[in-house]
Amino acid sequence: MSGVAITAADINKLRQMTGAGMMDCRKALTETNGDFEAAIDWLRKKGAKVAALRGDREAKEGVVLAKTTADNKTGITLCVSCETDFVGKNADFVAFAQSIIDAAIANNVKSLDELNGVSINGAKVADLVNDKLASIGEKIGITKFERVDADFVASYIHGANRIGVLVGMNKAAAEAGKDVAMQIAAMNPVAVDASSVPAATVERERAIVTEQIKTDPKMAGKPEEMINKIAEGKLNAFFKESTLLNQAFVKDNSKTVGDYLKSVDGGVTVTEFKRVALG
Repeated sequence: MSGVAITAADINKLRQMTGAGMMDCRKALTETNGDFEAAIDWLRKKGAKVAALRGDREAKEGVVLAKTTADNKTGITLCVSCETDFVGKNADFVAFAQSIIDAAIANNVKSLDELNGVSINGAKVADLVNDKLASIGEKIGITKFERVDADFVASYIHGANRIGVLVGMNKAAAEAGKDVAMQIAAMNPVAVDASSVPAATVERERAIVTEQIKTDPKMAGKPEEMINKIAEGKLNAFFKESTLLNQAFVKDNSKTVGDYLKSVDGGVTVTEFKRVALG
């Protein structure tokens, strides 16, 4: 028997690696002195239902879903990932992912940790994921989770469950919400507008454009004031291309997304958005 203390974290790690039951994992680790690879072999020798070790495998395929509450005040988007496109497009796997987001909405879940503890037909989501891992034989998991709360939330799923978008708005505008969500899926903005771009992103972009200008042979010997002015111009171009309300509207490039919203309703705007994509 092992003299090594086996912790709950150790047991959970082995469960994530193998999909085997908690008691089997505890026994395996005890019998192998806490050696994870030996514990996997022990489980297999004992005939336990075990998925292969997946720590070195990438789960870049899967299903992305987005859903709102009936009153459109809250939206959730998440990704249930797997290793292969074959599994990701399987109807049973898509239904499995759908049951998870349905549970998230029904239980008003606010985080991924909270979601893992929610029960579906008497079983916790985390346990259902482990069971699915074991039965499919691929590394799977709920890898991304986002939530938006607003006066009105629109949701959109793009490209056969490959991108999910939530758009929070200050008032109900269902058609505009869908149009904006499609814009976000296609153009992947970094923020709603220039004022909401994270300071770290602004400083990183400023440093990049400033360095580009300074290393341009045509700018050799130019005063710092001129370089800074050009840098600010390039930064403004970044805001125009990369912030939602300033982007050209994909359905009509003659106007910005902000202009489009004004044409729908002068008082409607986007307060927040989330975008989840496979990979």
